[in-house]
Parts: sequence; structure tokens; C-alpha cells
Amino acid sequence: MGGGIKNWPEEERPREKFVQRGPEALTDAELLALIIRTGDSVGKRSAIDLGRALLQEFGDLRTLALTGVTEICRIPGMGTAKAVSVKAALELGNRFGSKRLESFERFTAPSQVFEHFHHEFRDRRKEYFLALLLDGKNRIIKRVQISEGSLNQSIVHPREVFNPAVRESAAAIILVHNHPSGDPTPSREDLDITRRLAEAGELMGVKVLDHIIIGDGTFMSFTAQGML
Repeated sequence: MGGGIKNWPEEERPREKFVQRGPEALTDAELLALIIRTGDSVGKRSAIDLGRALLQEFGDLRTLALTGVTEICRIPGMGTAKAVSVKAALELGNRFGSKRLESFERFTAPSQVFEHFHHEFRDRRKEYFLALLLDGKNRIIKRVQISEGSLNQSIVHPREVFNPAVRESAAAIILVHNHPSGDPTPSREDLDITRRLAEAGELMGVKVLDHIIIGDGTFMSFTAQGML
């Protein structure tokens, strides 16, 4: 269908189609067109053409969400403003898909932590190590990021974990980290770090309640496995 979108039949224009038939009636390229908003006047391509070009280049929305702004801008007609708009929309979708662990929500099962973090960690290419600080009733006080990148005992030091726990008067903590490989089986480093932190927690009077490793659609709980 040639020409700009404004010259198309009204029922085929993405915005009008969205209003009349709902978002489920639109293709991924059409939804991207609503985010991109305007076409490429130099290359004579519509916003839908740009949406199709993105999908053709990167394959799907998940891959597009992992792609940096600079790389998106290499697509002819996709400037910084358009690329940032696309990335922002995809990030909103990712955040909406994550079940939030609210402050003072009571921790009752490892699956509760998995339900929150598997969306957040799903597309991460690096390891992130977090501590969830709990009060005496196992309610979430605060979330603290301890490290980013490959885990080792010099990075995940007890001081970095327990200083914020003491500041917040936490009674216990839950350790959480992801495995970008998708396999939540603990490594030797994971086992050593967990043992070291559990021992430090005993000395500090702040119990390490669990260490949960998030994989691709699955998780491993040290406590559930009798390893903590």
C-alpha cells in the first residue's frame, strides 16, 4: 500500500484500527508504528515500513528489547528520538509484566520471589546479585543490589551484604541472583558464597533465610533443597 499512512483508507490506518477494533487487531509492525509515529521523509517510508524494518532486522520484539539505541539507529529512518521511544515502550511492557514485591509484603515461599524476578532477569546477559531485607515477620523492608557481573567472593563480600541489613535493622535476608545461561543449578562459587554469607549472618544476628537462583522459567531455592 503506497503513500503515507494519512493517505490510506481510514480502516487500515493503525490509530483508527486500534480505536475501532482494539490493540489485538494490530500486527507488531503496526503497534511499533504507533510508537514511532512518523515515517522517514527522506527514504519515503511510512512508520509501518519502519516497524517492519525493525522486525526484519532484529527478528522479534524480545530481541528488539535487548538491542541498544545506537544499533536501532542504524536502521535507515530510525533516529534517536524514535529509537528511544521504542525502547521506552518495550521497557514499560517488561515492567508491567513483573509482579512487584511491595515493601512490607510478607515472604512466604521461594516461588513468590521467582514470580517477581523472572520477568526482570529474563533477558539479562549479566549476573545480578541482590539482597532482600526482611523484618522479624519476614516482611520485605528493602531490596539492595550487591553486585553486577560474574560472581566471586571478592565482589560479594559480607560487608556489602550486611551493612545495609544492619542500617535497616533487618532480622533476615534473602539472597537472589540470576543465571543468564538459564540453568539455575548452583556453581561452586555460588555454594561457597552462600556458605560464607550464611556464616557471617549467624555472627551478625541476621539470618540468611534463602538463596534463590533465577533461571529461564525456573529457579532453585537453597532452603527448599536442604542446602541452607
